[in-house]
Amino acid sequence: MKIYTKTGDKGTTGLLYGGRVPKNSPQVELNGAVDEAQAHLGLVRAHATGELASICRDLELDLWILMAEVATQASKRDHLKPGTTLVTRDMVTHLEELIDQISLRFQPPKEFVVPGEEVTAAFLDVARTVVRRAERHSVAFVEEAPDSLVQMYLNRLSDLVWTLARWSEGVSLTARGAQNA
Repeated sequence: MKIYTKTGDKGTTGLLYGGRVPKNSPQVELNGAVDEAQAHLGLVRAHATGELASICRDLELDLWILMAEVATQASKRDHLKPGTTLVTRDMVTHLEELIDQISLRFQPPKEFVVPGEEVTAAFLDVARTVVRRAERHSVAFVEEAPDSLVQMYLNRLSDLVWTLARWSEGVSLTARGAQNA
């Protein structure tokens, strides 16, 4: 099986459940940013261990669901399956629960954060900025699909990734302090 299809050579791409759109359409721009965010979360996962790695993998899988929804024409949204190809309220609630749980594990910063305190947190901060870009792109998508939870999910995801970065910094700084004691 060849990886190239040549169907996109004229500047269009295929959508889930049929149809084609220009590669610079709002849907494709959004999915491109989400794809990039997913790759950054994969980079974090490759450097993380334990719970953080597991959380990142789950988020990456969620982003496949989100991208499937975005890659569907408004007229074909009835084909989407909640939790498989359609973002659900439960997915958003899960992010909120994770934010609440992880936030209890560290003291939140009292001033603006300068990224780069430690490697994993820095990777998470890059992922967060890409998620924020995806969220900005989602505004146009949600105008076409007002019942979509894509924008809400991305908003919570950026909050979660920020929270994970601060937690990662705290874990790392605590470990460094213990080593230096």
